[in-house]
Amino acid sequence: QVQLVESGGDLVQAGGSLRLSCAASGRTLSRYTVAWFRQAPGKEREFVSSIRRNFDIPDYRNSVKGRFTISGDNAKNTVYLQMNSLKPEDTAVYYCAASSDYFPNEYDYWGQGTQVTVSS
Repeated sequence: QVQLVESGGDLVQAGGSLRLSCAASGRTLSRYTVAWFRQAPGKEREFVSSIRRNFDIPDYRNSVKGRFTISGDNAKNTVYLQMNSLKPEDTAVYYCAASSDYFPNEYDYWGQGTQVTVSS
């Protein structure tokens, strides 16, 4: 079983940057497909980005392509989400999730979330 802890959320002005971290314990994170999801108030949770095993083959939702970058660090057993050119519509609670499946339909492990607020 893997435990996930997100950090890095903050209040930032539009156009600013944040880096979210998803630190894992219990298992080697590079053995999982890891994804970031977000949920804004009154909205359903949505996929943001994912990275496959060995921190390979990143994927992004269209609205964040070119602005967000997902990456992993084996030594720190952590996945990052670098978010640049932030917009107010990026405001949400961001969650990281992990699955042992290469193409997961569901994610088995979830963190507690970290709040990102982008002011206009």
